[in-house]
Amino acid sequence: MTRLIGVALAMVLLCGLIRTVRADAPDTTATVDKAIKALGGEEKLGKAKIISWKLKTKFKFGDREIENTSQTTLQGLDHFRQVIEGEFNNMPFKAVTVLVEDKGVGNFGGMRMDLDKDAVATTKRAIYLTAIPMTLLPLKSKDFKLETIADEMVDGKPAVGIKVTTPDKKDFKLYFDKEGGLPVKMVATVRGFGPMGMEFTQELFFSDYKETGGIKKAMKIVAKRDGMQYMEQTITEFKVLDKVDDKTFTDPS
Repeated sequence: MTRLIGVALAMVLLCGLIRTVRADAPDTTATVDKAIKALGGEEKLGKAKIISWKLKTKFKFGDREIENTSQTTLQGLDHFRQVIEGEFNNMPFKAVTVLVEDKGVGNFGGMRMDLDKDAVATTKRAIYLTAIPMTLLPLKSKDFKLETIADEMVDGKPAVGIKVTTPDKKDFKLYFDKEGGLPVKMVATVRGFGPMGMEFTQELFFSDYKETGGIKKAMKIVAKRDGMQYMEQTITEFKVLDKVDDKTFTDPS
C-alpha cells in the first residue's frame, strides 16, 4: 500500500513538472511572429508572392571542390523553376527543373525527362526547406503543424527552436536567434534524387543578413551533412517580382 501511494505521488509530481515545463516553454506563435517581424513584417513578406534569387554554390568533397551558379524563381510553394550551370569533370553542364503543383519536368544536359513521383516529392521537400526560412508566412497556415523544442546554442548565441511538420507529413527543426528573432539554423532529414537516393541529416546555418526591398535575407548559407561541412552558398541577387514571363513555369525543353 505504501509503495502504491509513493508511485501515485511520483506521478502527480511528474505531471506537475510537465505542466510547468509546458507553461514556461515559449509559444510557437510568438516565436514565429517575432521572426516574421525581424525579416521585415507580415505586410511586406505577404506581398512577396514571387521571389527570385541567384547564388554561387561551392561543394566540398574531401580535398576536392566543385562550384556552380544557379537562379531560382519561386511563386508560392507550388511553382518552382531552377537553372543550375557549372562544370563537372571539366565539362560544362546545365540543368533545369520546373515544378507546377504535382507535376515536374527536368532538362539535364539537353535531355528532357518527366519527374516521377519520388522526384516530385523530393523537389517539394527542397522547396519547403528553401522557402520557409525566407518568409515564414506558410508556418501560419493550418497545413503546417508547429511544436516547441529545446533551445540550442548557434554560433555561440542562444536560439529558440520549433519543430515544423509539413503537408507531406515530414518534419524539420528551425532555430531563431533568441534576441533578434532571425532564423539562424535548420535541421532536416533529406534524400537525394532517384530510387537509390540516400537519406542524411542536413544542417543549414543562415548568416550575413541584408535588407532588400524591406525584406531581410540571409546572404550566406553553410550546410553540413551528418556533421561534416559540404556546401557553402552565397546569394548574389535577391528580388521580389510583380510578375514573371509566361514561359517561366513551362516545359524547359
